[in-house]
Amino acid sequence: MGESGGNTAAEISLKDQGNEFFKAGNYLKAAALYTQAIKKDPSNPTLYSNRAAAFLHLVKLNKALVDAEMTISLKPDWEKGYFRKGCVLEALERYDDALAAFQVALKYNTQSSEVSKKIKRLTQLASDKRRAAEVEATRSNVDMKKHLDSLKTELSGKYGDEDSWKEIFSFVVETLETAVKSWHQNSTLDPRTYFLIDKDKTDTEKYAPMVNIDKAFESPHTHNNCFSFLRQYAEDSLSKAACLVVPKNIISYPQVWKGQGSRKWKHGQSDGFFFQFESPLVQKIWFIPCSSEKGQTLCRDPVTLDIGLHEIFPRLFKQA
Repeated sequence: MGESGGNTAAEISLKDQGNEFFKAGNYLKAAALYTQAIKKDPSNPTLYSNRAAAFLHLVKLNKALVDAEMTISLKPDWEKGYFRKGCVLEALERYDDALAAFQVALKYNTQSSEVSKKIKRLTQLASDKRRAAEVEATRSNVDMKKHLDSLKTELSGKYGDEDSWKEIFSFVVETLETAVKSWHQNSTLDPRTYFLIDKDKTDTEKYAPMVNIDKAFESPHTHNNCFSFLRQYAEDSLSKAACLVVPKNIISYPQVWKGQGSRKWKHGQSDGFFFQFESPLVQKIWFIPCSSEKGQTLCRDPVTLDIGLHEIFPRLFKQA
């Protein structure tokens, strides 16, 4: 368990007894014996180091950390105190702090393969923890505005009235953010068309702002019927714009893509969904690739596609 310390036979006996219990896996009894030994020899770093190891096994992490710090303060140039501290901090999942402690341990014992292994492991754990936090932050703080600059520019150029294009832009951002959140939660979403209805003119009893299109991609026939329905719906509901949200994995029609072959598709086997924006003046489409990272579903940045090649439906609105 480390270096021997102390002078009296009784103290050595208590420590050695503690070591025997430790080796047998009885950490509670070992810790009690180290405590008795410490009372007799309170400035012996080995006893604190040994008790820290016992407390670590008992998952009494705060007590173990106090003992590791005491070991270091009593013998600052002994690698064992820093090693103990690193092990406790690792158990507390404070990986960056643990790594720093192991690096000090290595400074005092450059030959220790045990410490080198810990440093390698902790470097990976710290990196994984940082990436998991980044993934969680990306999942929680969905912000699609920053990816839609080209749409914003196009809308502001085509629509003279600022209120009009800002309303449409907000509708697109909110619809896309809702879709991403839904994918993060369920790893899929329902194929739907969302309409920006005119609150002052649309008969909201008759026209809802959302239409399910889950049957649209079963065959060319259902696709054509759905398209005709949506086009009429857009006109009758007096909608200003629409967003189509469709998971890639349900699209068997159009084929990849409209007979133009897989060479036109640049995004491999990535799972994800299409997001097509329709208005009388502007038409755009994006693919939002998704992956699984650190056990979490994560939507990547939207990729702008060529609407001529990859449209989900032809133009829904008559061109203004």
